[in-house]
Amino acid sequence: MSRTKKSGNSFHHKKRLGQNFLRDEGVIQEIAEASEPDPDTLIIEIGPGEGVLTEALAESAGYVAAVELDDDLIPILRTRFALNDNVEIIHGDILAVNLPALIREMKDLHGLSKVRIVGNLPYYITTPIIMKLLEENLDILSITVMMQKEVADRLIAEPGTKKGSAITYAVQYRCTVEKICDVDRTCFRPAPKVDSTVLRLNLREDKPVHPDDEKLFFRCIKAGFMMRRKTLLNSLAALNSMDQNLRISREDILRALTEIGIDPRRRAESLTMEEFAALSDAIGRNIG
Repeated sequence: MSRTKKSGNSFHHKKRLGQNFLRDEGVIQEIAEASEPDPDTLIIEIGPGEGVLTEALAESAGYVAAVELDDDLIPILRTRFALNDNVEIIHGDILAVNLPALIREMKDLHGLSKVRIVGNLPYYITTPIIMKLLEENLDILSITVMMQKEVADRLIAEPGTKKGSAITYAVQYRCTVEKICDVDRTCFRPAPKVDSTVLRLNLREDKPVHPDDEKLFFRCIKAGFMMRRKTLLNSLAALNSMDQNLRISREDILRALTEIGIDPRRRAESLTMEEFAALSDAIGRNIG
């Protein structure tokens, strides 16, 4: 999503790419300011659309590398920024781009020390994009993104409450989450059927918990939420399907829960981040 600007270019929005172009100048400026671009910062922009947010970012950032998937938008963007020496348009799918290599190359080439990611994310692939950005352990300070309000509500939910989901823990384990603003559907062209929210995810220097096995920690969370209506004793049986080398019995799960004082009748949504860390550690000790 990005803002549509009237021009001589004939462009048709593609529903399959989730294109809803932001046209509210106030929101555009709010996103740009929340991204904190400065002359020492490289901005990686996801989905620049026709480039209005790109333009706002380029006013302050040292360099903007904007990654756009749509073939038809590439010539529009390259024409628009032909005279900007601090903007590069990259034709590609953000889910396929080698971001660590891109960041290293851009930082070295332009002599920049800080990196931030900004984007108006297509609703249908919001979660995969966020998880890619977080799981690749990128050398970045923050991720400022617009997404469907329902998804944003899950990201800012308190772990251990009914509004939370597996992505709540995955994001808050790695970031602090700051709400920038809500964006009404009428701010877009064409207007989507839902409202949006802009969040800034600030990468943590230190994690809030330190599980013995990070992979097992996230597998426990995923297993718990795969069947969130079931009790932990039943839902954690899904761990075996996630790793063929893992052999954990119902008795192992019950023993682990008992060891750390968690009622096996509780559901995943009721566990705090600390409880999930303790649970994964206990399961690791009690396997077999």
